[in-house]
Amino acid sequence: MPPLETATEKLQERLIADRKVRALAVIGSYGTDVQWQGSVPTLLTFERGLLSAQTETRAGIRLERLPFEKLDDWRDWNAAQVGAPLALLATGRVLYDPTGNFGRIQRMLLNLGPERQALYRQELLAQAQTRLDEARGLLGRGQSVPEQLLALVTAREVALLQLYPALLSLLHLWPESEVRLPHVWRALAGLRFPKSVYSLERLYAFGGHDEARRCLLATRGLGLVEQERRARAAFTAGYYDGAVRLLRDEAASSHRADLTRWPLLSAARQAKLAQLIGLERSPLGPTALALAQELLEDVREGR
Repeated sequence: MPPLETATEKLQERLIADRKVRALAVIGSYGTDVQWQGSVPTLLTFERGLLSAQTETRAGIRLERLPFEKLDDWRDWNAAQVGAPLALLATGRVLYDPTGNFGRIQRMLLNLGPERQALYRQELLAQAQTRLDEARGLLGRGQSVPEQLLALVTAREVALLQLYPALLSLLHLWPESEVRLPHVWRALAGLRFPKSVYSLERLYAFGGHDEARRCLLATRGLGLVEQERRARAAFTAGYYDGAVRLLRDEAASSHRADLTRWPLLSAARQAKLAQLIGLERSPLGPTALALAQELLEDVREGR
C-alpha cells in the first residue's frame, strides 16, 4: 500500500478512536474512480470543542473540521442551506457516524424534492441578484482600475458560489470544489446548459496551457506558495484551465486589498496581479457584471 494511503488509514483510525470526534467522512476525489495525480486525501470531521470551522493539513492529509453542534443543527434544511457546506455533506463517504445524524443530513440532501430544489435555486438566484445590484451601485462614474477589477472579482464570486450551484440543482447534483473545476463544469453541465457554461468560461478568460504557465510564473513573490503548488499539480496533469481558475480566485481573495489600492502598487506587483486576475483577457467593470447577469438569466431559464 502506498505510504499516503497507509497514513490516511492510520489517521482515520485515530480520529475514530478520539472521543471528541463524533462523525467522520472522506470527501473529494481521492480514492474514487475519478481520482487524479493531484487528488489530496481529505477528511471531514465533526468535533466537540470547536467554536468554528477549521482547516488543517497533517502529513499531506487535509482535514476539514466542523463543530459537533452543527451535526444536529444541519438536520434542519432551513439551517443547513444557510451555513452548511452542502456539497461536502451530500457527497462525503461516511466512515463513522455513531449518532446517525450525518446519515440523516446526507439523506435529506440527496432526496430533496422538486419543490424544495426549486426554492433553493430561487434563493441562490436572489442572492446573486442582490450582489450584482450592489456591485453596480458601487461602480463610480470614472470606473477606475480598482473598481473595474473589483466588479470582475464580484462577478466571478457570484458565478462560482451562487449561479453554478443553482445550475447544478437543475440536474439534482452538488458542486465539487477541486482544482479541476472548469473541466467539471463542462462534463456535468456543458451538454445540457451550453449558454450558462460558456458564460462561466468567458468570466474567467481561460487560455489553456500558455495562460496557465504565465499565471504560475506570476505567483512568485505574492505569498501564494500553497496555491501555486496545487495549481502546478493541475498543470502537470493537463488541467490547465483548472490551474488558471484556482489562481484567479485565490489571488483575488488573498490580495483584495491590493486591488483596492492599485495605483499605489509597484509596476512589478501590478504586472503579476494583472496576469493572475486576467486584466488583459477578462471582461471588466460593467461588462463583467452584465455577463454575470446574463448567466443568471440563463441559469433561471435552464439554458
